[in-house]
Amino acid sequence: MKRSLLTLALALSSVLGTQARAQSKDVSIGATIGDFADMVNESVKPQLEKKGYKVKLVQFTDYVQPNIALAEKRLDANIFQHKPYLKEFAKEKGLKLSPLVQIPTAPLGLYAGKKAKLADIAKGSTIAVPNDSTNLARALRLIADLGWIELKASDKLIQVGLKDITKNTNNLKIVQLEAAQLPRAKEDVDFVVINGNYAVSSGIGLKSALFFEKSDAYLNWAVVRTEELNGPFANDLKAALSSPEFKSYAKKKFEGYRYPTDWK
Repeated sequence: MKRSLLTLALALSSVLGTQARAQSKDVSIGATIGDFADMVNESVKPQLEKKGYKVKLVQFTDYVQPNIALAEKRLDANIFQHKPYLKEFAKEKGLKLSPLVQIPTAPLGLYAGKKAKLADIAKGSTIAVPNDSTNLARALRLIADLGWIELKASDKLIQVGLKDITKNTNNLKIVQLEAAQLPRAKEDVDFVVINGNYAVSSGIGLKSALFFEKSDAYLNWAVVRTEELNGPFANDLKAALSSPEFKSYAKKKFEGYRYPTDWK
C-alpha cells in the first residue's frame, strides 16, 4: 500500500513537473530602442510572464537585423515596423514573416533644424530624410503634403524616390541619412524628417514637430514567423497587445501617438 502511494506521488510529481516546464517557455522579442522596447518591458513582458513565459527583450538600432533574427529563429517576434516595410523586406529577402497585431506608433514628423518655422523655407533649404526606401517614400510624401515638392501620381506606399520628384520650386537639397542618425542632424540642416520612435528616444518631443505625415498606412505591427501566426505564443502576444491593461498603459505613456485603428 505504501509503495503504491509512493509510486502515485512520484507519477503525479512527474506530471506536474512536465506541465510546469510546458507552461514556462523562454521567448525572445526584438524591438528598436525606445518606445517599442518600453512597451515590451513595461507591459507586454509582465503580462506574458503571468502566463508562464520567460521573456527576453533584444534591442536593435536598425531596421534590418530584427527581421533577419526573427526569420532565423533567434527571436520569436519583433516590434518595430509597418506593413509596407515588412512586405518589401520579406519579398526582397525571401522571408516568411507575417503581421500579427497593430501597435501604437509615433508618427513621422518634420522638425526644425537651423530654421524654426515652416514659413522659413527658402531657396536651397536643406532637409535631412531617412535613407531606407520605405521611410524615404514616407518623407517625400510628407514634404509633398506641405506643398514644397510635387511627386509623380502613384498609389504605391513605397518605391517612391528622388527620381519621382516632378517639381522642386525652392530647389530644396534633400540629404539622405540612416534613420537613427537623423536626430543628430538637426544642427546641420534647415529641417529634418524623423521617425517618431527615434525622435522620442532622442528626447525630441512629438509636440515640437512642425508637421506630421497624414497616412495611417504606416502604423507599426508586432510580427511573427508565418508558420507560427496562429500558435500559442502568437495568440498570447496578440492578447497582451490588445488587452485593456496595455491600452490604458499606452494612452498614458505615449500621448500624441497614433493608436491601432481598431482602438477607435
